[in-house]
Amino acid sequence: MDTEFEDERQDAEETVPDDWMDLIADSPAATEEPSEKADNDKLSLITWNVDGLDIENLPERSRGLLSYLNLHTPDVVLLQELIPPYAHFLKKRTGDYLMIQGGEEAYFTGMLLKKSRITFVESEIVAFPTTQMMRNLLVAQVVFKGQKLCLMTSHFESCKAHTAERMKQLRVVKQRMKHAPYDVTILFGGDTNLRDYEVTKVGLPATVCDVWERLGKQEHCRYTWDPTANSNKNISFPCHFRFDRIYLRPAIKVGVPRLVPDHMALVGLEKLDCGRYTSDHWGIYCTFSVE
Repeated sequence: MDTEFEDERQDAEETVPDDWMDLIADSPAATEEPSEKADNDKLSLITWNVDGLDIENLPERSRGLLSYLNLHTPDVVLLQELIPPYAHFLKKRTGDYLMIQGGEEAYFTGMLLKKSRITFVESEIVAFPTTQMMRNLLVAQVVFKGQKLCLMTSHFESCKAHTAERMKQLRVVKQRMKHAPYDVTILFGGDTNLRDYEVTKVGLPATVCDVWERLGKQEHCRYTWDPTANSNKNISFPCHFRFDRIYLRPAIKVGVPRLVPDHMALVGLEKLDCGRYTSDHWGIYCTFSVE
């Protein structure tokens, strides 16, 4: 593991803000009345790298995440780069959701499943054997309105130099999607760190779609990591990437309802009162209709 990366991880573990737990008592709960009502017949999802390794203004930024959950009331939330106190905070403040974690130490992924809408069946953590950055695949089998869903999230290997490992990790997801039972709908969302040429090299099964592409490649939600617009990181050169992606493989068994994407938008675009954004990534909010 890179020395710089290891130092960043250790710093995050050792310097969690002392006032973090105070927010559990005074921050808004995700059970409050939302300002937007979800369409009862649609599945809604948010995927977001919340940048827990950046501890600056972390309590305020975690409270920002809760405000977006209150606003959109998603059925499924896929989170990357959680750290233990962030996960504990969310468990305390999201009573309407079941939380599943992809780890317990350092940093990891997680899922929030709305209890009134999603029936949890089982989950597993799939190891990436050659990762140098403690990455894995978190998988949950659930039921939504009688339909079997397989939810997956991951935080693929970071940085341009780790393209080979990142493509290995995409192949693991690809095989899971390719060989899943035909009556199961598969949704993957996460911080893939992928470049388009890497996806082309690996290839996706014909039954799998990139949701952003399926919805017409809308320019306003193309770039999810964009330091030219997001000032949380001090990047001295212009760059932007579509690191965060959602992949869908609808059920392909005859007679089983199919989920189709119908809306996508970026969230987290507003600065918080502390002068920073909820994360250095924009989150993706997406809804799916039953066909």
